[in-house]
Amino acid sequence: MRARSCDSPGAVEASGVVVAVVRAGTPAAAAGLVAGDHILAINGHPLRDAIDFQFHAGDERLVLEVLRDGGALALALRRRGAELGLELVAPRAAEIATCANKCVFCFIHQLPKGMRRSLYVKDDDFRLSFLHGNYITLTDLDEADLARIVEQRLSPLYVSVHATDPALRRRLLGEPRRSAEILPRMERLAKAGIRMHAQIVLCPDWNDGPHLARTVGELAPLHPAVATTAVVPVGLTRHRERLPALRGLRPDEARGLVDTIGGWQERFQAELGSRFVFLADEIHLLAGREPPPADAYEGFSIAEDGVGLVRRFEDEFRAALGRRRRRAVAPPVTLVTGEMFAPRLRALLEGGGLAGPGVRVAAVPNEFFGRAIAVAGLLTGRDIQRHLATLGDLGRAVLVPAAAVRDVDGVFLDDLTPADLARDLGAPVRVVEPSAAALLAALRDA
Repeated sequence: MRARSCDSPGAVEASGVVVAVVRAGTPAAAAGLVAGDHILAINGHPLRDAIDFQFHAGDERLVLEVLRDGGALALALRRRGAELGLELVAPRAAEIATCANKCVFCFIHQLPKGMRRSLYVKDDDFRLSFLHGNYITLTDLDEADLARIVEQRLSPLYVSVHATDPALRRRLLGEPRRSAEILPRMERLAKAGIRMHAQIVLCPDWNDGPHLARTVGELAPLHPAVATTAVVPVGLTRHRERLPALRGLRPDEARGLVDTIGGWQERFQAELGSRFVFLADEIHLLAGREPPPADAYEGFSIAEDGVGLVRRFEDEFRAALGRRRRRAVAPPVTLVTGEMFAPRLRALLEGGGLAGPGVRVAAVPNEFFGRAIAVAGLLTGRDIQRHLATLGDLGRAVLVPAAAVRDVDGVFLDDLTPADLARDLGAPVRVVEPSAAALLAALRDA
């Protein structure tokens, strides 16, 4: 899933943005910008962060106030099309507004001790929601934050709702200091034309049943401003200590949920012109049901949150396989995935004539977080190493899903790198992006 966070709306006090990369032959390079430059203002407008930069950099002619090596510069930049040709340094953890909530289901509270510090950062920053699709609770937004969202049209935002009943939501969020009532804020943003995607983390015996019906029913009138509502299952690790008692969704409950949501979707399609509420892929797989067809996901706008990702991948795989049917796969290889998707991946390969001794699907048990966590994106390097060591010959290469590796520095959650894994296994390890074309290319080229 995406992210979360809140505590101090004024946490970002440093002004300006820092340039990370300037690409050759672009307007930024022509203006004389270089990596490390600190851009303080654009056309006289002071910059607080990357959003201010985007907001004020839309004019054709820009005058940048730049700090370089302690000296001030004024650089003129003329835009040629949409691309300026620069990238900005990501904000430091100290600059991110963090979360004061203590949600009963918070995954970060279920992490073991001793992991890298960045994994314990809980963000609830509306800027990260706009820029990267992180989920926010809206509980700690002050008036200045709300006004800025409206003024700069920061849309879409991704909102952690979980329940619209104020008392229940307050319990789910761990009795926050500030009001947990969500509907008034979403209504205000909706009236201002801000588009939102809502999420409900479903905790059985807490916010399911009539509570879920109320939440979805009270969000629906805000459509189309609230474009979608995603229902995702709570994730529980084996490291829950001194936390409220929670349990996971049972298969029979998942089946009932698929049927219930299907009925709601039919009604909303007739009333709103959209299915509006969508189930996470995990719930369909737990129920033993086939995920809906592609058109039922209405453009896959929240696929990166695990809603429709399976259907999109499988359809793209079959289509790509049809285009590449005459191109040989170079076996043998080992494909790493989580226990939940492994059966479908095997079936997909068998349907394409790729299964057998040449292409092995390794369903890696998640011992680090516990077997209840069965998705590939939360596999650790040590769990992969431990499981693959029992399989014997791994073939020409081990293909690992990119979802299990952090983009910034290419490490697994336990800080192992693919190079560490390759050394321990004695086989090349390749990280494969989560697309059908990338997987087929990796199978062919391994």
